[in-house]
Amino acid sequence: MIDEIAIIKHFIILQSIVYLCSKKMVPGIDEKDLNKFIVVGDRVLIKPKTPEKRTKSGLFLPPNVQEKEKIHSGYVIKTGPGYPIPAIVEDDEPWKSKNENVRYVPLQPKEGDLAIYLQNSGYEIEFNNQKYVIVPQSAILMLIRDEGLFE
Repeated sequence: MIDEIAIIKHFIILQSIVYLCSKKMVPGIDEKDLNKFIVVGDRVLIKPKTPEKRTKSGLFLPPNVQEKEKIHSGYVIKTGPGYPIPAIVEDDEPWKSKNENVRYVPLQPKEGDLAIYLQNSGYEIEFNNQKYVIVPQSAILMLIRDEGLFE
């Protein structure tokens, strides 16, 4: 069970973050590199946020402090198509075309969302010397989206 105080602490910290809701908000990712990523199923590709190097009082934090946290946050880079919906099989209607495309229930995360996710449910990968995390949608606890930021 996740410690509720830790969730509240992370939520309060994340409320004070100013972020942009576009693909360009994560530095170091080219549009051509983004097209190379094909996420499958209910998975979400996340670019983790850089951990804080200091506490509020000014103490330096060692790198392994962030790794021990159960909850991490990062920006959604790509999402999979979602959960597949099984095709309806009707053998009593042979005149119907059986060449139906697979349909999916779409995922909630969208590109540019700030996702708060469980660290132990994700898989770290490295691409162009940058770290990414692939997590299932079920490991995402909360999304922060600001659609009207530039309106």
